[in-house]
Amino acid sequence: MYIGSYQLSNNLIVAPMAGVTDRPFRTLCKYFGAGHAVSEMMTADKTLRMSKKSLYRANFDGELAPISAQIAGSDPEQLAEAARYQVANGAQIVDINMGCPAKKVCNKLAGSALLQDENLVARILDAVVAAVDVPVTLKTRLGFLNGHENILRVAKRAEESGIAALALHGRTREDMYLNTARYELIKQVKELIDIPLIANGDIDSPEKAKYVLDYTGADAIMIGRAAQGQPWIFREIAHYLKTGEHLAAPDIAEVKAVLLGHLAELYEFYGEYSGCRIARKHIAWYTKGLRSSNEFRQNMYKVENTADQTKVVESYFDQLLDQGQRMSDVQAEQVNLLDIK
Repeated sequence: MYIGSYQLSNNLIVAPMAGVTDRPFRTLCKYFGAGHAVSEMMTADKTLRMSKKSLYRANFDGELAPISAQIAGSDPEQLAEAARYQVANGAQIVDINMGCPAKKVCNKLAGSALLQDENLVARILDAVVAAVDVPVTLKTRLGFLNGHENILRVAKRAEESGIAALALHGRTREDMYLNTARYELIKQVKELIDIPLIANGDIDSPEKAKYVLDYTGADAIMIGRAAQGQPWIFREIAHYLKTGEHLAAPDIAEVKAVLLGHLAELYEFYGEYSGCRIARKHIAWYTKGLRSSNEFRQNMYKVENTADQTKVVESYFDQLLDQGQRMSDVQAEQVNLLDIK
């Protein structure tokens, strides 16, 4: 798959997630086989550009190409300026956010709230594409409200404006992350446009990845929440798409090594105070479903420094190894819980 002149190594893409897809996480997902990753959402408001959070989000040092920076806002000129700024900062692709459903974003008429005003959508697309000489992509949803899905018009207008690829989450803003992703409309969009289409929403297994690709005809898939705490999902999906066979789940020793490596990168990237606190959610995701994990997490949340945090993680995984815990046991338990529901 190509985005502009950039050929991706495969068609598996890491979805942009605020507070999650920082440089350490993007790098880790690419290591496990993701062909592309999009940065966290960065505001187009230049008065906030030099905030500590914005500087972290715009840090692409040493990242594997192509580097994609996502921008968010509602003013066409501000977004055009933000695009130029991110290109000067090292971005090789600029992604426009018209998909975020968060209240604090939509209240500023940004993210998926933009889908209420198709004229403004068109002005933003035209302004950003004209502002930079790199490919511009769009991440969006089916529409703002259920029953008022306007993605077919938005997608066609995006193609006409020069958008290089469209990533489409199969829900409306009203859905937030509830209900199930609707792939029928994604399929209709693929039949309508000629630019690459990336399907997003509820892709959480190799089988689901293949189904979505086959059903929608999408050129690629984008994975978000399913990669939290299991970045190796890209390795598993890539293997399944190529061979039709499943890879064995990572063993506890590998999970331990991956998590400790991830923590080290977070500590180096964010520093002592923020690194320790940002790492907590990642540790919780990695340990979900493991033996006595709830008790472990409650104790882990109380740790206030990186050295002790590393020690409690090492100790917990060493106990699991001594007890013979396997990741396949965790997956079986999760399947059983789904059956019960």
